[in-house]
Amino acid sequence: MTFPTPPATFARRDVRLADLERDRTATLLQLYAWMRLARTGDNRILDLFRQGLIRGTVTGGQGNEALICPLALLADKAVDVVSFSHRDFGGHLVWSDHLGDHLAQYFANSGSPTKAREGNIHHGDPKNRSLPMISHLGIMLSNVIGAVDSQRRLGKNAVGFTFFGDGSSSTGDIHESLNLAALINAPVVFVIENNQYAYSTPVSEQFVSPNLFERAHGYGMEGLEMNCADPENVLRVLGAAIERARSTSRPILIEAHTFRLRGHAAYDTCDYMQPGEADAILAQDPLPPWRAQLAAEGLGAQLDAIDAEVGEFVEASIKAAMALPPVETGDMLLDLYAPDAGPMPWGTEPATAEKMTMAQAINRALHKILTERPESLVLGQDIGTYGGAFKVTEGLLKTFGRSRVFSTPLCESATTGYAIGMACNGHRPIEEFQFADFATDATTQIVLNAATYHFRAGQKVPVVFRFPCGGGLTFGSFHSQELEAAYLSFPGLKALYPSTPQDAFNALLAAYEDENPVILFEHKGLYRRGKQPVQFDPNYREIWQPRLLRSGDFATIVTYGEMTLHCREACTYFEEEYETTFDLFDLRALSPLKLDAIYASVARTGRLVIVHEGRKTHGFGAELVARLTEENFASLKAPPLRIAALDVPVPFAPELEKIYRPSQEKIIEAIAAWMG
Repeated sequence: MTFPTPPATFARRDVRLADLERDRTATLLQLYAWMRLARTGDNRILDLFRQGLIRGTVTGGQGNEALICPLALLADKAVDVVSFSHRDFGGHLVWSDHLGDHLAQYFANSGSPTKAREGNIHHGDPKNRSLPMISHLGIMLSNVIGAVDSQRRLGKNAVGFTFFGDGSSSTGDIHESLNLAALINAPVVFVIENNQYAYSTPVSEQFVSPNLFERAHGYGMEGLEMNCADPENVLRVLGAAIERARSTSRPILIEAHTFRLRGHAAYDTCDYMQPGEADAILAQDPLPPWRAQLAAEGLGAQLDAIDAEVGEFVEASIKAAMALPPVETGDMLLDLYAPDAGPMPWGTEPATAEKMTMAQAINRALHKILTERPESLVLGQDIGTYGGAFKVTEGLLKTFGRSRVFSTPLCESATTGYAIGMACNGHRPIEEFQFADFATDATTQIVLNAATYHFRAGQKVPVVFRFPCGGGLTFGSFHSQELEAAYLSFPGLKALYPSTPQDAFNALLAAYEDENPVILFEHKGLYRRGKQPVQFDPNYREIWQPRLLRSGDFATIVTYGEMTLHCREACTYFEEEYETTFDLFDLRALSPLKLDAIYASVARTGRLVIVHEGRKTHGFGAELVARLTEENFASLKAPPLRIAALDVPVPFAPELEKIYRPSQEKIIEAIAAWMG
């Protein structure tokens, strides 16, 4: 099915301020046509929803056209970056694709650009730098900052555009992102779509100071407000602001006073409004009076022609989009991860190995990546001059400079969003969290944004998140957690957990070249647990497979991280004292799980022991037990054994932490009791 040819007026998707001076009439008619298309499309989408032909819900942009259409026309679609919000249907239409493509997204059929995996207006067009939004408002701002900075680093004079409402302007991500953009001189136009309501909460119940644009001064950026009642004035104000952002490389905060004519969403009854308030808002609709003004200037016939063309085009596009067959279900798991692009051409190194700690091995890998891969950068708190909380990035700033080794403000969510935006645009960032525990401030960015990007938008996100984790160092509850079970319960993330310096070196190279977000768990207790030989290993990609450390007959032991060391010693003890041997596997890759060798081992030994440092209840060991036994449970000679931490927060005192965590002695005792 092909979509109908758009009217000729929609062949142009760009407007510049100079066009107003050269041919004001043609420029305003072009703007009117796009606004009319957006309004007509939004109205018909609402009708189709009420007829049950569109699922989920719709959040109409009726009343927002005078803001979003001028802005989208003024943007340079060849280089700029945008992330539209709920009421920006007109922006999607101007930015890229056919009206029929966007309608198919609403119908969730085979023409959907997201294969019907993303909800309605959430979709974007990543290949054209329109980043799809998620419902956690404020999250997308930092993604745009990262993508714009990436464009600038690539020599492209790009500007970014982000949108958020008066309500979401209260969220922490907004403030983190404003500060970050100001700090790094990111030319982003932040637009507050102030329509006086956050769902049902009026601005009078949201803020003490109603002038939201004045917040810009606190971040050292320009702030201005703009009434969207006059589309021509909006075009002029926005055009000048965009030119300033592009020429100065400075962010701007614009509070756009716009109008929400249809309530928050299709299901919104607006019964929270005062009597007559909804009618008063409808009376402020900017489209009818502006059309009347243009007609009074002698353009009535042209406007009538545009209205007729738009009406016919919308109906024909709806008919074509509805005629598309249902979406093919296929195998959704195939699109969970971006495909493997193969190994990178790493430079050769001396064949001789050098003894080093795990911290030094990771530093060496970072140095290699920054040296050989110009698209790489390392970022995180205190990673520059200080060298990171554990000195893993020591010396990198001096060698590579601040543009490649970026000490960020204390804003985990915005930093992660920035890294995601960079990754979407061709860079490959490596983000260090001071402690894995602090990644919880960026959980939405990691598990609901980065992890879902490829599945919902076909966009690869090659970013590495380094998680210094684990206990045993008396750091207490907020600096000692094992979070693999929490994060890997969300699909779309890959994860590696090395236990030796060589594996840590290999893991960072393998994680870096992967096209998906990868968490690299680094146990803090292993950073300086002795030195071992490390060198470039041509087989570094084998880190994605478990390693058999010891062979035996009695049972199969599966572990990872620091527990690998304890399990090695336990196996030695049982062999010497009981003449009992085990297959011992270092899992290494926690996601995706590659368990074929371990399946075969369990089938042969008939017994399974899982050892991990995380808590037992809802711990990662439960997943391993389920996977390794569900197909051969009847052939097991004994119930599986899980050895893990106590189900309490990580205690501080060393005497308490010793009781909390598995240890060599505890592993031996538990296995001995289980054997008996």
